[in-house]
Amino acid sequence: MYDLAIIGAGINGASVAYEFAKVGKKVVIFDMEGIANGGSGAAGAFIAPKFSKEGELKELLNDAFVYSMEFYEKKFPHLLKKTKLFHSATDAKSSKILAKYKEKTSLKLQVASETFLNTLTPYAKEYGYICIDAGVVNAKAMCSAMCKSARFVEQKVESIVYDEAYWVINEIYSAKNVLLATGAYESIIKEPYIKLSGVWGHRIDIETSSENPCSIHQDVSISPSFNGELAIGATHNVHYHPQKSTTPYDLQEGRAELLSKAGKTIKLKDIKVLRDFTGLRSGSYDYMPIVGGLVMSKETLASKNIRYEVESSNTQNYTYYPNLYMINGNGGYGFVLAPYIAKILSEHILEAKEISKRLSPNRFFTRWAKKLF
Repeated sequence: MYDLAIIGAGINGASVAYEFAKVGKKVVIFDMEGIANGGSGAAGAFIAPKFSKEGELKELLNDAFVYSMEFYEKKFPHLLKKTKLFHSATDAKSSKILAKYKEKTSLKLQVASETFLNTLTPYAKEYGYICIDAGVVNAKAMCSAMCKSARFVEQKVESIVYDEAYWVINEIYSAKNVLLATGAYESIIKEPYIKLSGVWGHRIDIETSSENPCSIHQDVSISPSFNGELAIGATHNVHYHPQKSTTPYDLQEGRAELLSKAGKTIKLKDIKVLRDFTGLRSGSYDYMPIVGGLVMSKETLASKNIRYEVESSNTQNYTYYPNLYMINGNGGYGFVLAPYIAKILSEHILEAKEISKRLSPNRFFTRWAKKLF
């Protein structure tokens, strides 16, 4: 009997596995493709805040950025590369937003060296930029390290059934709690109010004679150089889905697009593409992560004493799946958000701490149910 069974071994599932294992809980984690072989493995794994107009997501990401930088540095320092982050605005509108961010941010602003600035194109500096201390982690190695104390099962989960006091997975494994961390690939539980968006991500590792000392974000993300290599990545194709598209993803076209966009920002010489990493990155339709217990829609709708108002609904009166939870919808900020929201979820399961309504899956149920009445 496991304390927690996790379905999905990307950065979300791995982060929760770490939180449970560190307090002595018995964890099993399932993934049919291996650890971090989906969207997490294709990520550049940049640790950065969100430079945008005010809003809940920006606030959440800024908190998560501060937390996760400290988390990685303390727990996995050998997998974190601390570096300056150079973020460039892309047009006049984003330039104004970035200028306001620089005025209000509590983060310490850094100065980019003239040597580094000379490696950039005029476009990289045209609309303004910001430079802060940040970092980048090794995506696959980080997920593997977080899963180290859990039992990993490379297997597709075909069934989960609740049997009085515990869940049975694939008719073999039993667990007190189950966590769905499947990204945009699988929906183990079919509920009409849960809808995820999947955006295709592509990262290439290249060999180049050009040296880059910073993480760079503009039209794409570019990593610092390490042993003559650097990574270029983006969440850039909203139309391709590996399980729905009729034609295969064109790697050569994806490479050309990444290199073209990177070339608008930094002068790269003697380029040789070494490796490709691709995968779906899951997002939610209100752009906020999804963290918490799942509502049983049919059973809850059967109740006649619930008002489905988004701001005032009495969500504790909803009927929930017993000990079944979800963590998903991080978009392109998985490695920033995951340690932060994994802590929130773990404290909710183990210590009964409340999860904010802005993160809980029940917000989608409320909106969905309201349309029915």
